[in-house]
Parts: sequence; structure tokens; C-alpha cells
Amino acid sequence: MPSSSTEGPRFKHPVSVLVIIHTPDLQILLLERADHPGYWQSVTGSQEPGETLLQTAVREIKEETGLNSNHYPLIDWQMSNQYTIYPEWRWRYAPNITHNTEHIFSLVLPEICPIYIAVREHLGYCWLPWQEAESKVFSPSNAQAIRMIACRQAPSDKG
Repeated sequence: MPSSSTEGPRFKHPVSVLVIIHTPDLQILLLERADHPGYWQSVTGSQEPGETLLQTAVREIKEETGLNSNHYPLIDWQMSNQYTIYPEWRWRYAPNITHNTEHIFSLVLPEICPIYIAVREHLGYCWLPWQEAESKVFSPSNAQAIRMIACRQAPSDKG
């Protein structure tokens, strides 16, 4: 029997987080999307009603990797990107929504560790040196954030 609810479909809020998880020696964690095999990315996710951006980042890290971000430095870069939502994901948003605002965070782990992926969202994961991770991700803003991590972590003497 059809629902008598007058509530329409629940659309995603066009505000999200991008969390680059890495080690001090710049091994970057990437996840392969289940809905688009071959699409690799860092942890991402949309903000839920009532959440702060930090709460969104903490929730997405836990959901997508099993990691408890309270044990590691989680850094809010105080930066955001606005981008056009890819056509294959537009159905998740209200009909008039064409852009998403993505807020960047990073999480530093002391070393590579096992990850427990959300199997509905991801097919697998890998740890890669930042240069390989940058070229493997499908999203230009994800690649840019990985490059920025490398610049922030670069030693002061390049000798």
C-alpha cells in the first residue's frame, strides 16, 4: 500500500566534506566507489541536517573506514570548493541543485593501518604514495587537496 505521507523524496544537502587520510610520509588512503567501479576517492560525504562540518567529517570517517578520528589529528583546513555535481549523481539532489560546496579536512595516522570499508559504498581501498593517489582519484578537487597535503608536508630543505 502506498505511503500516505506527504513527505517527498529525501534529497542530499549540497554541502559535503572531503577528508584526506594520510600518514606522515604521505601514504594516502583511497576508496573505490561501489556505484562506479574504477572511481577512486578520499573519504567524502554530505552534511546531514543539524550537523556541523566537523561532525560530518567524524561521521564519514567512521562510516567509510571504521576509524575513530578522536584518536588522531583531524584538521579543518577552513577551505572549500564549489563544483558542478556530476550528471551521474544529480538524481540524489533536488531538481534545481547543480552545485555542491565541499569542505576540506585531513586526518593524519601514524602509519598505514587496516581499514573497514562500508561495503555498500566501496569495493576496496588502497594506500598509495601521494603522487600515485593524486593521479588515481577521479575528482579534480580531490587531486588538488592531495597536492596541497604534499606541499604542507614538504621538508623545508629540499637538498
